Amino acid sequence: MTSLVVVARPFDFALQPGRAVLLVIDMQRDFIEPGGFGASLGNDVSLLQAAVAPTRALLDAWRARGWPVIHTRESHAPDLSDCPPAKRLRGSPALRIGDPGPMGRLLVRGAPGCEIVPALAPLPGETVIDKPGKGAFHATPLQARLQALGATQIVFAGVTTEVCVQSTMREANDRGYDCLLVEDATASYFPAFKAAAVEMIVAQGGIVGWAAPLAAVLSAFTAFSAFSASSALSAQPAR
Repeated sequence: MTSLVVVARPFDFALQPGRAVLLVIDMQRDFIEPGGFGASLGNDVSLLQAAVAPTRALLDAWRARGWPVIHTRESHAPDLSDCPPAKRLRGSPALRIGDPGPMGRLLVRGAPGCEIVPALAPLPGETVIDKPGKGAFHATPLQARLQALGATQIVFAGVTTEVCVQSTMREANDRGYDCLLVEDATASYFPAFKAAAVEMIVAQGGIVGWAAPLAAVLSAFTAFSAFSASSALSAQPAR
């Protein structure tokens, strides 16, 4: 199988079409827009908005090739039966999970704030997984979906880098997936935390996975398309 070579850290990542899935973590209004759960914790949500345009560019390039996309949302049932008290009651936020806010009840399925931001809205046929925890494998059908797709690699985008993205990436690594984080397409309320998380991921020979800028991923797509076109042309019989 021909691979796309992405210039990455700690070394090049050989992305395999047909085996790779794009996983977009929690790009929800509740985290990215004012008035949501992220803001209720006292965070500057504008810091996460920087990841929206790069994630859209990654999605566009991925979708153009017909490759599978999975979106996640951190969310809870309306009765909060899947939200442990230890999670809901921790700290002293202005509002807690399930409380009514400007975009409906915070992190509750069906509320407007729980939806993915419009610029990154899932297309028909793309999988959306609601997860009650930070990691996307806990109490979700993610593993079954990846297995059904025959996936062995996961390309990551989403927020926040050091919490839900890194948690899911570590879970995926433990399950045997090769994981690539697209650095521009992820963000944190704390830029230093993002930087530290990326370094932890690629340290020790990629102990959790790989990391690459969006430009390197898109460049690999372009080079692969040119190679495929050239190969198809050379395979045509001479006239």
